[in-house]
Amino acid sequence: MLNVSTHRSVGIPATSTWFEWHIDLIRPGSRALDLACGSGRHAIAAAARGAHVVAADRDSEAIAAGREAGKERHAKIEWNVTDLEGEWPAWGDFDVVMVFNYLDRERMPRIREAVRPGGILLMETFLTTQREEGWGPTSDAHLLLPGELARLVAPFEILHGREVAEPVDDGSWRLIASVVARRRT
Repeated sequence: MLNVSTHRSVGIPATSTWFEWHIDLIRPGSRALDLACGSGRHAIAAAARGAHVVAADRDSEAIAAGREAGKERHAKIEWNVTDLEGEWPAWGDFDVVMVFNYLDRERMPRIREAVRPGGILLMETFLTTQREEGWGPTSDAHLLLPGELARLVAPFEILHGREVAEPVDDGSWRLIASVVARRRT
């Protein structure tokens, strides 16, 4: 099996450390959904683990870059240019739903519904304190308040969560909240 942390496709960033810590939750044959996937760094890594992946983002150029990077890795991914603020295709439900660096409070019920009973939501995004770093999202609509992520994933069972400052490759910091939560059966 390919070690995703040591292989980067040209133009595709490395997967998040939160993803790397929980990569064993993605099993061969599982169904995974990567929402707001960008260029697909997590979708490609999940496919490398043997998951059947659906990836969605509204940015057609990012999807095209992900599709090309996925071809390099022979990743079988269903790529979708989809505005997540509009109607979603009928993708069904998933063993793992991944949401990284994206926050849409209004659609959290839809995101939770995409996780099949017993399945996992793997989510990470920026906290309001990220603004102090001078990069990243600045709108309150795209930043979490302290403790908010746990409320947004309820009634899922939180298996692991954190709110931290984490170093980034360029020497800056990401102030993030992360969660692994299981939909109760």
